[in-house]
Amino acid sequence: MYAPISLDTITLLERDTGPVPNDAARLRIVPLSPGIGARIEGVDLSQPVPDAIKAALRQAWSDHLVILFQGQVLTPREYRDAAAIFGTPQEGANRRYYQEAGLPTQDEVAEVSILSNLGPDGLPVRENDGLGSLEVVWHSDNSYIEKPPVGSALYALEAPADSGRTSFANQYLAYETLPEDLRAAIAGRRAKHDASRNSAGVLRPGIKKPTTAEEVPGPFHPLVVVNPETGRRALYLGRRRIWPSQYIEGIDHAESEALLDRLWAHATKPEFTWTHSWTPGDLLVWSNRYAMHHRTPIDETRRRVMLRTQFQGEAPTAG
Repeated sequence: MYAPISLDTITLLERDTGPVPNDAARLRIVPLSPGIGARIEGVDLSQPVPDAIKAALRQAWSDHLVILFQGQVLTPREYRDAAAIFGTPQEGANRRYYQEAGLPTQDEVAEVSILSNLGPDGLPVRENDGLGSLEVVWHSDNSYIEKPPVGSALYALEAPADSGRTSFANQYLAYETLPEDLRAAIAGRRAKHDASRNSAGVLRPGIKKPTTAEEVPGPFHPLVVVNPETGRRALYLGRRRIWPSQYIEGIDHAESEALLDRLWAHATKPEFTWTHSWTPGDLLVWSNRYAMHHRTPIDETRRRVMLRTQFQGEAPTAG
């Protein structure tokens, strides 16, 4: 284990032009795929954002589940304040595991964490205490807690465009296109959300790897959730590792595995997805309740440094 990167040691982006005051007349919302994602144009998040623009951004987030801002030049505090347009920024749940294990954490802006593929010498590595340069499986952030965040935001400081791509899958569409037999099979069911390992498969500090279903830590959440504001239903699968990991409550192991295999294969079909190739200055905000995401492996010879935060949420509402 090693000390986390300090906000004081990261290299921030620099402006090549002056900031531009925000004006609703310049706001553009450009869909990025038929199923999910939109690009926001004409907004500088380092500058004050009028209420009318904030409302339009929140609506775009609700409509498209993932929104992309490009060319943003932000300090960590400006990034946190920009994220607050979409919800209350909160500390990542993984931080608690480090604190309980007596390990150091990044404390300068507690709601902002640094997501990187760097080792203790500041050079890129394949594996570190976090996600490293590894592939990150399809998941919803922090689904392994009772009240998972409703959304997340990631801001690129250093990012190779040809690796570490992030894909998103619309879980409204996933539920709405489920075969009828599968929809009936999961109605009213809950699944265990495995807290033992992160989404790169790394065991969390202070946690013993489970050997039986009973040992899998984490809450049960409904497999189908509903948006309380719109009434629209979505799949909520969260995360799944190699067994013993996620399982469906109240049915035998073989049936649970068979249903989960079908659900995961359906939920991540290409027609529900959009993939982003990162450039420094990109900021993505996504729904953590009605979308999942996946990261391809990163070129472990190149640095990748991002700022991350998430938005406080309540327990998912069963659909």
